[in-house]
Amino acid sequence: MNASYFLELYELGYRDFTGIHLCGVDLSQKILVGVDLHQANLMGARLCRTFLTKANLRNANLHRADCSYSKLSEADLNGIDLRKANLRGAFMVKSQLVGAQLSGANLCHANLRGANLQGANLTGVNLQGANLRGANLSHANLAWANLSGARMSGVALDRTHFDEVDLQGAYLNGINMQGMNLTGVNLQEAKLNGANLSEVDFSAANLSHATLRESNLQGANLTSANLTGAILWHANLQGVNLTRADLTRANLAGATLEAIAIAGAEFTEAILPSTARNKLYEIAAGETRWSQRPTRETLDQSQFVDHVPSA
Repeated sequence: MNASYFLELYELGYRDFTGIHLCGVDLSQKILVGVDLHQANLMGARLCRTFLTKANLRNANLHRADCSYSKLSEADLNGIDLRKANLRGAFMVKSQLVGAQLSGANLCHANLRGANLQGANLTGVNLQGANLRGANLSHANLAWANLSGARMSGVALDRTHFDEVDLQGAYLNGINMQGMNLTGVNLQEAKLNGANLSEVDFSAANLSHATLRESNLQGANLTSANLTGAILWHANLQGVNLTRADLTRANLAGATLEAIAIAGAEFTEAILPSTARNKLYEIAAGETRWSQRPTRETLDQSQFVDHVPSA
């Protein structure tokens, strides 16, 4: 079916276009609110700035389709194929994307607030600057995804895969990432204030200049992590493994530092709670991998304070 005939039928009141073939058609800037395109083939179609609010695109094929700046709020996109599709700036608030195939798609600056992406394949997706607040990413695969600058407060992350994901500058305040594997993940300048990061594996992760005020890192593994310039005011670091971690210029004022491991850790110019001074010197051992100096010597170049200094 060609685009003109399809649009004519829509204008006449038809809404059920289940299984229709519209490969490569140009439906840009058209109003198709509530249309039923269940199992439709729209591979390579142009849907730029198209209104598809509350549309049914369940199990539809939109592989390599251009859906940039389209309106897909509250749409049924469960099981949809959006691999390598362009969804830049798309408005997808409260859309349903359970089991959706989105690998390689461009969702840069898309609005997915409250969307359900449970079990979705998001490998290699560009979500730079996207709004994911309150979204459900449980069981989703985000391996190699770009989430730099994404807003993710309130996101559900049960068994979400974050292998080699880029979270630089992401907003993760108050998020629950308990027990997750974030080995080697880039969290540079990320906002993790008040987050639950207990038992997270941050080994070799980049947390330089990240803010983790009042976050819970109890039992976390920060072996060889980069925490240069990180802010950890009043953070709970009880039982944390900081072996060979770099805390140069990190601010841990008011932090809980009980039962931690610091062999080979770097503390040059770090701000540390005075209550932990004696214990830190007692357990300091090894040389740092960053400056090849004894950990105890780097503690000599840190600052111990009794209060949290002003920002």
